[in-house]
Amino acid sequence: MPAKGKHRRPKSQGFARTIVVAGVGGAALALPLVGAAGAHAATPAAAHSVVKAAAAPAAAKTYVVKGGDTLSKIADVQHVSGGWKKLYSDNRSVVGGDPSLIHPGLKLTIGQKAAAPAAKSSATATQASAPKAATASGYALPVQGAVGTAYKTAGSMWSSGYHTGVDFVVPTGTPLKAIAAGTVVSAGLDGAYGNEVVIQHADGKYSQYAHMSSLSVSSGQTVTEGQQIGLSGATGNVTGPHLHFEIRTTPSYGSDVDPVAYLRAHGVSL
Repeated sequence: MPAKGKHRRPKSQGFARTIVVAGVGGAALALPLVGAAGAHAATPAAAHSVVKAAAAPAAAKTYVVKGGDTLSKIADVQHVSGGWKKLYSDNRSVVGGDPSLIHPGLKLTIGQKAAAPAAKSSATATQASAPKAATASGYALPVQGAVGTAYKTAGSMWSSGYHTGVDFVVPTGTPLKAIAAGTVVSAGLDGAYGNEVVIQHADGKYSQYAHMSSLSVSSGQTVTEGQQIGLSGATGNVTGPHLHFEIRTTPSYGSDVDPVAYLRAHGVSL
């Protein structure tokens, strides 16, 4: 005989639980209680996703080269990842082919590759490469710059016992020009003078340009007054960048004459 008891009515799976709240005018309203599944479905998906903003790359900056700077020194101070080689690689378009030839005022890009200099128009390029037109006297200064050590300054630092030329204080990379028309008799490395150019002129005198960082003429080449022959630098026995300029009666050391007096005699003011 079956045991006595009450049968429980199974709960309907579709039954929605309700809550009673006060309606308008005090009437009771039955509202469905939304389950967890419903709440989840109603929540926007964007609210459950974490979007991380991408880290902004470090901003590039410009560094202006100062006297005494080297790429290695700049890379260390500016904490360039990859050192001076990376700095040079990013700035090769502005530094040029020799990483040791940076000069005050040069602008380097830190943090990204520097933009290549804008190409010159053919007309501008032609004008830049053409020799300067001759002045009335046919002579010009070798470079625009302050005069440093004067001619005949005495001192034990010179093998002759005195300074055989005159120094023009200019930063590395300053264009140097032939003082008058002539023929290049030598162009290259010459001991304590570093890279130098010697030019013979029509009056039989020779002009010498020393400590150059680069040369743009070669032996045997004919030049005109004002034509660029190279760039100033600090090669050879020097304490800093400058142009050592001499006038000689022969192409060799020891035949020097006063270069300032020579230029003034040919109408050049300095």
